[in-house]
Amino acid sequence: MIGQIVARLLVVEGCDINRKDSMGNSPLIWAAGNGHEGVVKLLLGRNDIDPNKPGLGGLTPLLAAALRGHEEIVKMLLSRDDANPELSDEDRITPLFIAAYQGHQGVVKLLLCQDDIDPNKLSRGGTALVWEAARQGHEGVVKLLLGRDDIDPNKLGRGGTTPLWEAAFRGHEGVVKMLLTRDDINPDGSDNYGQAPLLVAAAAGHYGVVKILLGRDDVNPGKSDGHDRTPLHYAALNGHARVVGILLRRGEVNTNKGDEYGQTPLSYAIRNGHAWVTTLLQHRTAPTHRTD
Repeated sequence: MIGQIVARLLVVEGCDINRKDSMGNSPLIWAAGNGHEGVVKLLLGRNDIDPNKPGLGGLTPLLAAALRGHEEIVKMLLSRDDANPELSDEDRITPLFIAAYQGHQGVVKLLLCQDDIDPNKLSRGGTALVWEAARQGHEGVVKLLLGRDDIDPNKLGRGGTTPLWEAAFRGHEGVVKMLLTRDDINPDGSDNYGQAPLLVAAAAGHYGVVKILLGRDDVNPGKSDGHDRTPLHYAALNGHARVVGILLRRGEVNTNKGDEYGQTPLSYAIRNGHAWVTTLLQHRTAPTHRTD
């Protein structure tokens, strides 16, 4: 029905199909963003259509379609020689970036097939695709990106964090596993505050992520941050008994190490009333029953 109405309007004399509305958006932007495939096909069939004409905030038809995950419309737009897949909005957000951020795996795959796509292009906030996808926990998107030779898996984002750091901090086990399959990954890279992936995972109580990281020889379980606190300090402070237990299984973990205030993991556990953690630390052994 909508397509029939649009088709009739298009033949009206003086019809400007690139004209923007009061919000600054063109008909093609609205149709692409709302997933109206038939209308998009009609509009793209016109010789006078501008597939790159930006709207509010620099939003393009391709950006609008990528944002909502409309794969067929993205295909239609990319089939045109004059559609620019790298055209970004005012925040330097590209169609590929917004699709990766939203987790639209199909759209990401389509865009990565374009010869002139730069998968390492940063947004205005200074973040890269792989960093943002890892942060959001979009495993499918991360897998697509890591399948490329030109992706830097250690690309720093806000606060000097790596994609692995972000995934570990948020407990995205699947993403952590994928990132660690790369030979060029740095599993112990710290942020601007000296906090490594293992430390932030321990602090948040992400047992699964901690277990994965501790399984690597190139991860230091006793690495401290800018406050001289170790993963054990933070796990004890926050009462994460399972994490404390698995850390204690590593013989090189120092339970008596004081931070910049002289506080040890045990003193933090006692001060915060974490009885089970206190017991574990006092005995300096992991629980006799399995916790994993």
